[in-house]
Amino acid sequence: MDSTLPGEATSAAAASRRRRRLTGLIRDGLRDLSIQMALLNHQVGAHLDLRDADLECLYLIGRFGPIGPTVLARRAGLHPATLTGVLDRLERGGWVVRTPNPTDRRAILVQVIKEREAEVAQMYAGLGHAMDDICAGMADTDLDLIADFLVRTARASRTATDHLAES
Repeated sequence: MDSTLPGEATSAAAASRRRRRLTGLIRDGLRDLSIQMALLNHQVGAHLDLRDADLECLYLIGRFGPIGPTVLARRAGLHPATLTGVLDRLERGGWVVRTPNPTDRRAILVQVIKEREAEVAQMYAGLGHAMDDICAGMADTDLDLIADFLVRTARASRTATDHLAES
């Protein structure tokens, strides 16, 4: 026999529906954000005369570099031959430089030319200012929660991407 009271069952069902609705809103929000960021990145790339993959690799090099091409190809999800073309374009455009790896002279490292990073940063300044305004109106505890959520969501996305790449 069920030991829950009638009001408790209704309350639990309402809480479950609310939770599903909120989870759906978060998923929809992340999809919308992904689309808007892709559109912004495409516009930034167009202004800087960079292809989408070139801009993505430039970001990865700036964030994780100096970085070896093999690691970069894996992080970018690109075939090594495709990455070679990306790096050739970035180097010709004066965005990156390839240097010998000091720990293994047979290998190279790729790094962003620091003076060019400011050009990219300027393109994202509008978004940066808007994010500063949004965050300024939030409590630190809320920002901690959001930051943790985004880190965990990015990690889950990386895991899903790696899983698809391996299959």
